[in-house]
Amino acid sequence: MSNRVIGVIGVAFVLGACGVSKDEFAAAQKDAANYKKQFTDEQAKTAALEQKVTDLQAQNETLTKSTTQLTEEKGQLEAKSKQYEELAGSLKDQIQSGQVEISELRGKMTVKLKDKVVFGSGSAAINKQGRDALDAVAKAFQGLQGKTVVVAGYTDDVPVAGKSAFKDNWDLSTARAVSVVRYLQTKGVEPKMLGAAGFSEYRPLAPNNTADGRSQNRRIEIALTAADYTPPVVETPTAQPAPAQQPATEPAR
Repeated sequence: MSNRVIGVIGVAFVLGACGVSKDEFAAAQKDAANYKKQFTDEQAKTAALEQKVTDLQAQNETLTKSTTQLTEEKGQLEAKSKQYEELAGSLKDQIQSGQVEISELRGKMTVKLKDKVVFGSGSAAINKQGRDALDAVAKAFQGLQGKTVVVAGYTDDVPVAGKSAFKDNWDLSTARAVSVVRYLQTKGVEPKMLGAAGFSEYRPLAPNNTADGRSQNRRIEIALTAADYTPPVVETPTAQPAPAQQPATEPAR
């Protein structure tokens, strides 16, 4: 209770002792009650303001942490790996001409090549232009450790020609992926990192109802990611000594 309230109450008692009228005494009591209520209200307001300040400080700390985290994530997303920078430089002409696209997001780098850059129509044989592009890819991938390189083949929805060496687009897309894998291996990419997959016509990037859309869908994608599989170690059985031969016995007669 504040000194002011105590003083008012004290005055009220003094007035009563001095013969102050009943109305005056009641008024003094009312004033004391009002002052006491005002004091209580001020205490509540102060507590509420202190809590609000505490909440705002907590929100500010949370926002600061979020801003720092977003800045770090942005830096990670924008940072390009050594392989990305090397590939981007080696394939500069192909990238500028639109034949090759390179992207990198959250540690996964993807090299996308249009099929005509690597293969002839309906063929899984790598052409000269394709070898030049894949040479640059192989150079960037040489010496990598703890990575997985998956080559994926994709086609449009046009069926393969009747006299084709391939049964359907499944065969064609898979054969092209395998051809690229084998070529990368010959150029020094560790085969334990390599894998091939064919997706046929079923993962298009664009509608197949236009020539441009079909061209986008016919592609080879080479994805470089962190290794998600470690081959099990197979222990070679230790050779056991041959059992001692028992002396021959004569057959029963």
